[in-house]
Amino acid sequence: MKADGARQSAAIGGDVTVAGVALVADCAGALYWPDEGLLAVADLHLEKGSSFATRGVLLPPYDTAATLARLGALIARYAPRYVVALGDSFHDGDGPQRVSEDDRAMLGALQRGRDWIWIAGNHDPEPVRDLGGVSAAMFAIGPLVFRHAPEREEADGEIAGHLHPVARLNGRGRTVSRRCFATDGKRMVMPAFGAYTGGLNIRHAAFADVFGTFKFMAHMLGDARIYAISAQRCLGD
Repeated sequence: MKADGARQSAAIGGDVTVAGVALVADCAGALYWPDEGLLAVADLHLEKGSSFATRGVLLPPYDTAATLARLGALIARYAPRYVVALGDSFHDGDGPQRVSEDDRAMLGALQRGRDWIWIAGNHDPEPVRDLGGVSAAMFAIGPLVFRHAPEREEADGEIAGHLHPVARLNGRGRTVSRRCFATDGKRMVMPAFGAYTGGLNIRHAAFADVFGTFKFMAHMLGDARIYAISAQRCLGD
């Protein structure tokens, strides 16, 4: 399916290619595949605030609503046929049961009229129940495979999350840290999308393990565009 020109022109971000597939890296931290009408987001960590509250750590309990609102803006922008959530969609296995009625209604509205796939993550390995969509260990379509954690061995066409990539760079006399898409053109690690998610510096050994080297690109999220920077130019912690 080809996306219409209006949807493509509405994108705010930059073009990237993985395994020969043309994709849009959106500044919000989502990935859109125009030819398939597929929107992917990673590591929503819904109900992280309520998870912390059960352990006596008080955070404002609005992360789920804020994350779904941001996701809703992307769905309005692209009108996707598919939404693929790449695991750790909930901060723990009981997260789906703690979702408020208002947030359930919002999620139901976002799912209406499209296929919604919950990929299992390490925080939420069990199937998502009573919140719509379907659960899967991974999702393959064309040359791309969507999963939560990147495979240790080479995996051309893999789109994964889990590592929460962040790039750090010196610019104009100051150091800037931004979430980013990490890719070598064969596979990609997506930034975390959730309101309360942190990040891992792309100079961490975990990324060298994925790509076999630091010769990959960090597509840093800007306010209105994506900035492609070699990981070798980025700073460690």
